[in-house]
Amino acid sequence: MRLFIALRLGGEVRDALLRAGEELRKSGVGGRFVPAENLHLTLAFIGEYADPDAVWEVMAAAPFSPFELKIGGFGCFGSTLWAGAGGGEELAWYVKRLRRGLADAGIPFDRKAFLPHITLARNAAFPGGRFPGGIAAPSAAMTVERVSLMRSDRGKRGMIYTEIAVVTAAGR
Repeated sequence: MRLFIALRLGGEVRDALLRAGEELRKSGVGGRFVPAENLHLTLAFIGEYADPDAVWEVMAAAPFSPFELKIGGFGCFGSTLWAGAGGGEELAWYVKRLRRGLADAGIPFDRKAFLPHITLARNAAFPGGRFPGGIAAPSAAMTVERVSLMRSDRGKRGMIYTEIAVVTAAGR
């Protein structure tokens, strides 16, 4: 199973990201834009791992309190176009506790430094090779009250993400 731990996005945040994607397309930006149902903020990418219950146990042992997640700004990793995200110290501390728990449990995960972002498009191509001017960066916020263990499967039209377990701020 290909697994990752993420914050699923909804409401104003998802709507702001979708509006930004439409503006980018209208301005000539090409690429494979992420569909609404796949928008998320990855906290830890695990990859191929056969024991989702062990991952969920780590998630359940890393308590958190609700916090505000804000989005804003654009950036790129190569040809991956993303929107920035931030949750202040609460998000940073939670991710640190979560990743420490994964490491302590011997669960492999991508150990790159955590840079909170939400992928908007892959293989992004910009008109004239430059990010178009005049595009308003998405701006919205939401209260995070749950963290999801997600499964990723390759479908005919791209990736299909399925939530397989949840931990809430109130507990399991």
